[in-house]
Amino acid sequence: MGFGTLALIIACGLAGPLLAGLPRLAPPLVVGELAAGVLVGRTGTGWVDPGTPTLRFLSDMGFALLMFSLGAALPLREPGLRAALGRGGIAAAAAFALAVPGGYLVAAGGDLDRPWLAAVLLASTSAAMALPALAERRMDRTAMGMAIAAWASIANVTAVMALPLVTTSGTVWRTLTGSVVVTGATVAVWIVWRDARRRGWFKRYRRLSKRRRWGLDLRIALANLFLLAWLAVTFETSILVAGFSAGVVVALIGRPRRLAWEVLGIAEGLFVPLFFVTLGAQLDLRALAQEPRQMLLAALLLAAGVAVHAGAALAGRMPAAAGLVAAVTMGVPAAAVALGLREGTLSPAHGAAVMAAALGSVAVMAVGVRLVGAPVRGEAPAPG
Repeated sequence: MGFGTLALIIACGLAGPLLAGLPRLAPPLVVGELAAGVLVGRTGTGWVDPGTPTLRFLSDMGFALLMFSLGAALPLREPGLRAALGRGGIAAAAAFALAVPGGYLVAAGGDLDRPWLAAVLLASTSAAMALPALAERRMDRTAMGMAIAAWASIANVTAVMALPLVTTSGTVWRTLTGSVVVTGATVAVWIVWRDARRRGWFKRYRRLSKRRRWGLDLRIALANLFLLAWLAVTFETSILVAGFSAGVVVALIGRPRRLAWEVLGIAEGLFVPLFFVTLGAQLDLRALAQEPRQMLLAALLLAAGVAVHAGAALAGRMPAAAGLVAAVTMGVPAAAVALGLREGTLSPAHGAAVMAAALGSVAVMAVGVRLVGAPVRGEAPAPG
């Protein structure tokens, strides 16, 4: 891999903002990035070989930063989140309970031999996509909006921790042991960083960093991220757990505004688009179009995901439309496809079906946000 290939991939990543900036369509950035990857990869011209070692490593960095961004975006310090944990927790538990039989039905109907993977996909949701959509309609601070935020946060954490176990091609105990090691290291990192932030010398260095533009918080966050990623690789578990855990540490401590912009620059400017373009290059849309069972799998994943979340919303004493908002999922399916293709537990056609269902869930979320807005428009803001 050379600079020419890298330039091509970054240019392909520009398709995300170009499509997202269209006046009426305005799809998420990932749509354009995946589509461009499909055009230059396995389905299209074949100009990008995702199996190149250097490209795989850079893609892994993008994957780690994507999961870091998802973890850091969790609203764990929002004042109203604690009050909403009751309804959100019930809804998340109900979603996973409903997803288990749903996963077996989807796997049987869609020719997928991993029913537990299907269950995790059905129960997952994306706080990083649902919360901004609610915020655009000024519903993120309402009691209903905070309940959906709590639901999405719990579902995100649970799905991410379960995903390596349901995609591994090795023993579950090996993957579980690695996840426990990474989680223990994450707790240690959180304690050390939280304690350091209270010290006078650390506050002085942060003030110097702000004045002299050192990017100290970013350097610390990236050091923690790649330390946890190294542990994940060493103990043969997924860097998904490492990236998400490092992001959760930032969310728990409280993400400074400077750090948010710095991470946005390094992740969204280079590594995350590179990951999605490379992921698109691995997908095989021709096989998806030629194999009816794969098209059926995509339809079943989308329909069952909507049904699971609508039922979970009712269980959590929320309108079914709230379930449509929570049905949106992108990070977990992208992670599942990346892990499945790496481990050989998913074929490129399966990966295309999973991503097609995830893209369909974005449209479902848009409908849900409009429907849920009417009954909560006059609702009082969440406590705190």
